[in-house]
Order: sequence, then C-alpha cells, then structure tokens
Amino acid sequence: VGKPILFLGTGQGYDDIMPFEPLAVVNELLGGEV
Repeated sequence: VGKPILFLGTGQGYDDIMPFEPLAVVNELLGGEV
C-alpha cells in the first residue's frame, strides 16, 4: 500500500506494541547479529 511500518505488535495487548526497527526484526528472524 506504500505506507511505512512505524510500529510492530509483539503480543495481544497495548503494552506489546513497539517501534519498528528493521535490523531488530532481521536479527530475530536469523537468530543472530546482522
């Protein structure tokens, strides 16, 4: 849709919303430091 990702939901509550950090997501997916 051409809109940037600003926040990422990591759970089911409002406390589980965090700022989107692309490198942090890649690190979690790959299981290490990138």
